[in-house]
Amino acid sequence: MTGFHKLDRRAFLKGCGGVALALPVLDAMGTEITAQSPRRFCALYTANGMSLPQSAHGIDEWSWFPTKEENGAFVFGKSTEPLSPFRKSVSFLGGLYHPSGPKADPHVCSDMWLTGAPLHNPKPGTYNSVGLDQMVALHTKQHCRQPSLVLSIDAGTGFLSRTGTISYSLEGRPIPAENSPRRVFDRLFRGDRNSLQSEREALKRRIKLVDAVVESAKSLNQQLGKTDREKMEQYLTSLNEVESRLIASERWIDVPLKQQDYSQLNLDITNESEPADYYRNMFDLIALAFDADITRSVTFMLNREDGMGISDTFPIKLGLKHTHHSLSHAGDKEGQLAFAKYDRFLSEQIAHFLTRLTEYRDKDGSVLDNSIVLFGSGASTTHNPRNLPTLVAGGNNLGLKHGTYWRSGETRMSNVYLSILRSLEIEQESFADSTGTISSSIFNRT
Repeated sequence: MTGFHKLDRRAFLKGCGGVALALPVLDAMGTEITAQSPRRFCALYTANGMSLPQSAHGIDEWSWFPTKEENGAFVFGKSTEPLSPFRKSVSFLGGLYHPSGPKADPHVCSDMWLTGAPLHNPKPGTYNSVGLDQMVALHTKQHCRQPSLVLSIDAGTGFLSRTGTISYSLEGRPIPAENSPRRVFDRLFRGDRNSLQSEREALKRRIKLVDAVVESAKSLNQQLGKTDREKMEQYLTSLNEVESRLIASERWIDVPLKQQDYSQLNLDITNESEPADYYRNMFDLIALAFDADITRSVTFMLNREDGMGISDTFPIKLGLKHTHHSLSHAGDKEGQLAFAKYDRFLSEQIAHFLTRLTEYRDKDGSVLDNSIVLFGSGASTTHNPRNLPTLVAGGNNLGLKHGTYWRSGETRMSNVYLSILRSLEIEQESFADSTGTISSSIFNRT
């Protein structure tokens, strides 16, 4: 480095119109920066809220939010007890809401969970705004093979207010999700490394084909009515995602993948299999993708709103008497207890995921230590858009301090999102309708 000016790690390039983009990690920033472990983000969403039983039923210990303290620390309720081994890596946040939430159809809560979705978008013809995961992807995609990984229980995009994805592009359009473990594995890990030239030629052909289809679609779009144009916009968003993945694949084709053990995977599992088997295979794939640094931004929609999709029947498969959406509306003690037992099932799956992230190691700790995992729902219970159930895990090497149940009267969810971005060293001035970061000891930046 002698004779060269050392660049600041937050250096920007300025273009016309005052637009500034962060530089990628460069050698000129110093070895302490280039050797830095990846900073990752994963958002996990469950529909229909969580069980927060009425106090009159006398089952407060089954509340998703903690209701007791011992020795100054919160006590995990029975529905979140499986997460107790991760006390030093987990925190609950209460009192959160999206300002647009109470004004909207209660079923759009999954659409706006990661975006804040302004009801009157300033951009004509659009409903939503960029999701937190895609903001992370924008700033991390130069470092990894795939900009982001978008997963859900039912795949595709669904439709407005009954969405099948929680990921929205920079233009606020839904990004189609994948739900097949085999297709996810093939996309992330498959590649014939003994035939790099033929793989490179195949990629170029596919990129050229996508370019041609995009141009044809744009031309056709001008001849369609409003409803068809909206469908075509979703199709174009999907094509753009495919193209960006193909271009990324071309850049990384000569770089060998990290050697990993895939023996725990069952790629024949589908969303019609046993729920725990399906979820755990999907979580294993995410953990492997993080460990190999294939992507640093992931979303996984575990359930869809309003009884949509196959996951609504999962409680019945687990021996409970009603579907997930029906349980969310239960007002009696038996129903609220059954709802809480399904919450416990989800906690068991997330505990499995956190275990995997702990087992995989970076240079300076576990993958979990260098990843922020957000888990929550767009409603508290029975479509209530306030006091959104929210859990943050990991990020111990990113300045997060855990073991807390933080709550306020009412705080914008977007303030939490801005806090997450800052912890990932993404220096946004604001996100969505944020008014600042949250005043919590959880997000203590190093």
